[in-house]
Formats: sequence, C-alpha cells, structure tokens
Amino acid sequence: MENTFDMLIIGSGPAGLGAALYAARAGLNAAIVEKNPVSGGQIINTTEVDNYLGLPGIGGYEMGETFRAHVEKMGAVFIEDTISSVKSSDGLYVAEGVSGTYTSKTIVFAMGAERSRLGIPGESEYVGRGVSYCATCDGAFFRKKDTVVIGGGDVAVEDAIYLAGLCEHVTLVHRRDELRASVSLQNALLSRENVTVEWNSVAEEVIGEGKVTALKIRNKETGETKEIPASGVFIAVGMDPVSELAKGVCDLNERGYIIAGEDCVTSAPGVYAAGDIRTKHLRQVITAVADGACAVSSAEVYIRTL
Repeated sequence: MENTFDMLIIGSGPAGLGAALYAARAGLNAAIVEKNPVSGGQIINTTEVDNYLGLPGIGGYEMGETFRAHVEKMGAVFIEDTISSVKSSDGLYVAEGVSGTYTSKTIVFAMGAERSRLGIPGESEYVGRGVSYCATCDGAFFRKKDTVVIGGGDVAVEDAIYLAGLCEHVTLVHRRDELRASVSLQNALLSRENVTVEWNSVAEEVIGEGKVTALKIRNKETGETKEIPASGVFIAVGMDPVSELAKGVCDLNERGYIIAGEDCVTSAPGVYAAGDIRTKHLRQVITAVADGACAVSSAEVYIRTL
C-alpha cells in the first residue's frame, strides 16, 4: 500500500468515520487509521442510542457497524495500526505506527475520549475484579448481585438503569443533591424500585478481598462514612481526551482537549480535530459526525493552497 495521503484520519469513532465518508466523497486520497478492528469508538458500548436522527433505538454496536459499512461502500481505506507519534516534516506530516510510517498533507485527530478515573484507594487494584468503567461491557457478570454506580450525568444514569435490569440492587453515588442527567433519564432511573441514590456523597475507597466486596463513601454534608456492600463498582464521572499524540503538534487546553472551533481547525496548518477530542459544548454522536464533515471541508480549502 502506498503510504502517502492527502489526509490521514486517526481514530475510527463517529468523528473519524464521518471524516472518512466526506473525504471519500471529495475524492481525496485518504486513509483512516484505527488501533482496533471494530469501528465506532465509545458508542459500541452503548446498548441503545435514541437520539440519533432517523435511527431511533439502534444499538451502539450496530450503529458502529452501520457507519463502517457506509464508509467502506464509498471506498474508504482502513489501516489497522497504532500510531505512536505525529511530526511535521517539510510541509507534510509523518505518522509513525507500529506496523508502518504514513505521510500526509493533512491530519485529522479523532481519537475521542475515555472514562475518567477517580484515583481512590482500591480502584486500580480491583479493575477487572469488580471495578469497571463500562456497564454494558461488564454488567452481565453481576447479574442478581448488588452494584454501585458513581456519577450523576447521562452516562452514569444510563449505566444505573441498565444495571437495574440485571442486578439485585443498584446504588447510585452522586456528589451533588441533584442529577445532571436529562430529565427523561432521571425519571426512568428514579422509577426503579431496586435503585437507591446516595446524595451529596463521594467515593472514598474500593474495598475487597481478592475481588470487590464494598465501596466506602463519605457524605459531604455530615462527614459520615459508611460501606455499601457490592460486587461491582461502575465509575462514570466524566471523560478524558485521548490527545497524547497531539501534544507538540497543535495547542491543547488545560484539560488536554485540542483547541479547535466549529470548523475543526487547530493551531497547526493542515491539522484538524474532530469529535470528543476537541473543545466543544456538546459531545454526542451527531456532533462528532458533523465534526468529521467540517474537518474535511476545512482541509479541502487548505489542500488547494498547497
């Protein structure tokens, strides 16, 4: 395979796939590099997507497959590799991978984001032994058992609802006195008889003996601590951008997100950021796909100047 391109798209979530689709339609010599053989990014871990126009109730894995099939039909080139570095060289960009080196006129960073960690005692020790960051991935292991979900946004509440359909009891631990999740999700959660919410509380320690047995929490108002017996602890407290590759290539903000506007243009000429990895207000599948299109539109203008 010729390893010189007009555009190299790193990441095959909705943003990367959206960029690949528009690049193919624009007739660009483009390739999408993915480190995993399954496309779709975070969305493949979602049981049901109900807010993507025209595809109500589609499963996340199915959505990823559908997106991929559309892009492949348009003739997009996929490369399975893990990129370790991206550097500027003589007006082009060189991406070093485990399996090859790729040169491109433009780069689209579309690596997305991943679940944040709490950094509390026991968390790292019990990852894979009761601590999880994906309820849809691991929930089935805790069927008919007690579990805890930490967080208060859409993802945390979705996780708690999903687990409530499998587990004996689910406790949601939230540091505030009200949830940040959408009203419809809150109503669905609070109507469940096997769900308890611990308000104004933070996780202090994951407790276990070879595997998770409980979560220690502290009430922020009273200072009282207690242990919640549980076989599984699911952490959903936010996201961290997967932006290590972009360091030194373009500007990032204090949280590590690539600074880019709606046109997806970064501080580096010919470099674009699409999807959850960039600074933006709303991080959803529909906005990620739109970013992919915008990145290609901006790149076309740039390429014409070369």
